[in-house]
Amino acid sequence: MRARKVLVATLSALVAAATLTSAGAAAITDHHDPLAGRFDRPRTGFASPATTLREGRPSDVGLDRRPIRDAEQFLKNWTQPDATGHPHFSGAVGLLAHDGVVVDRYAVGGALRYADANGTELPPDQQVPMRDDTIFDLASISKLFTSIAALQLVERGQVDVDAPVARYLPEFAANGKAAVTVEQLLTHTSGFDADPVPSLWQGYPDIPSRRKAVLDSPLKNAPGTTYLYSDLNLLNLGFLVEKVAGAPLDQVVHDRITAPLGLTDTGYNPPASKLDRIAATEYESNPPRGLVRGQVHDENAWSLGGVAGHAGVFSTAGDLAGLAQAILNGGAYRGHRILRPDTVESMLTNYNQKFPDDSHGLGFELDQPWYMGALSSPVTAGHTGFTGTTLVIDPESRSFALLLTNRVHPTRNWGSINTARQVWATSLAKAMAVRPVEGRDAWYAGLGDSATATLSTQPLAPRAGGPLHVAFSAFVDTEGPSDPLQLESTTDGVYWQPVQLRATGPGAPSGEVTSLSGHGHRAWWRVTADVPATGVTTLRWRYSTDPDYTGRGVSVDGVKVTERGRTVLDGERNPAALTASGWVLTSR
Repeated sequence: MRARKVLVATLSALVAAATLTSAGAAAITDHHDPLAGRFDRPRTGFASPATTLREGRPSDVGLDRRPIRDAEQFLKNWTQPDATGHPHFSGAVGLLAHDGVVVDRYAVGGALRYADANGTELPPDQQVPMRDDTIFDLASISKLFTSIAALQLVERGQVDVDAPVARYLPEFAANGKAAVTVEQLLTHTSGFDADPVPSLWQGYPDIPSRRKAVLDSPLKNAPGTTYLYSDLNLLNLGFLVEKVAGAPLDQVVHDRITAPLGLTDTGYNPPASKLDRIAATEYESNPPRGLVRGQVHDENAWSLGGVAGHAGVFSTAGDLAGLAQAILNGGAYRGHRILRPDTVESMLTNYNQKFPDDSHGLGFELDQPWYMGALSSPVTAGHTGFTGTTLVIDPESRSFALLLTNRVHPTRNWGSINTARQVWATSLAKAMAVRPVEGRDAWYAGLGDSATATLSTQPLAPRAGGPLHVAFSAFVDTEGPSDPLQLESTTDGVYWQPVQLRATGPGAPSGEVTSLSGHGHRAWWRVTADVPATGVTTLRWRYSTDPDYTGRGVSVDGVKVTERGRTVLDGERNPAALTASGWVLTSR
């Protein structure tokens, strides 16, 4: 592969150490890592390849149970009917893990609940509750399995990601696609339109004609000029894997991924013997499939026999946890390696830097707050599925969050569950600690959407003509500029003026700014400001959020105001000099 600007924070530092052959590696335990339970101390490198998930409590790895408990209640509430007359989803299974420990498994609601598309509930004795081992249709999370299979071929020297797809699938070159590369399929920059038109199940009589329709699909844009998420990318990549590996995609995924990792409930077209554990999806009238349960929900994957590069994989939260930990371990789990560490590093590298809102590795999406919540960072990797599934992997805290729902049961028209995705991932971020810079506690504001918190000083009276010099530390994890932390001043208590700030630290803005925002740096900044003293002055820190997406929040610590060397306010010695609305003092 070509040299790339790798955004994974020095993951390569541990690549050489990530082997399975030494007995010493097996003795490594990440559970005593001093960085466990910390959100303000990003990790570097992969976890030991010998790290195996174990069950535990949040407190075992320094986590606060309360945010996780609150998120469980949120999920429970969303399985209950609201003002619309129906819930957001029938049921859910969530799993959270940190530092090699599964700290929460939560199952709520129904795997099978409705009899028809109108939401008529089945009699209680015919409903099936969610369980920890409920099997879900993963929908587009299937794309990760196809991507891993393709990168395994890259490791074997059988595929070059920079090569044209047509080198391996000559028929793919039809309709102007000769220049499309394997990398562009993996990063959704090939130029394909969003979906095949017409749908494969409608416009073609059999599987061979449907496969040909995919291969013949024309481009909407020139290769490499746009990002456009399209199932066609991974459909074609699946065909490439089959051609080069010389075996059907389901066999390749089984033999090279799920079997080595021990993912016994993961695969395509689950057997009828497991139907009682499978979450139902949609009641479909077009095509006339009735209640879909045990068959892939995606119509195009269904029309291809249930095995496709973009959809078709079924799995459980427990199995997906093994895959997630394998990624955190640098490609290995339970003594089996499915990818080399340098390949995993490539999967977590942003290849779409010219498309700032669409960061993407080789298969994984990166830094997407709309479902990663406060776990989002430039190296946080994940994917979602249309059926209501979510996988978020955060290498910098060695954590992952899984939320599997059957939100399309009984219909896809009951709305988005993105808020639930954010809440679940954010609960893990908020369970981790941000330790104060000074003293035992710091001021913290962890707001939801469309909210404002203020932290105000008492009126400050200059004696020597000022200016007032303000110094404090700030930990900022917000969606971005639309969720700013600002320092403001007033002399009349009515009109507040923004104060110019100077911040230093990892990821801090350069020069003078009037607000602080952003996420992913996970470090305290040292902030200073000078406020002209034109009379009795009051200062306030104001943190506000817009209607969409929030990070972990902001913290302020070590507040000190001086005038020509004279201390005017010391927030550490006298926290009562600060009046809080929406802020709390906390040790974490």
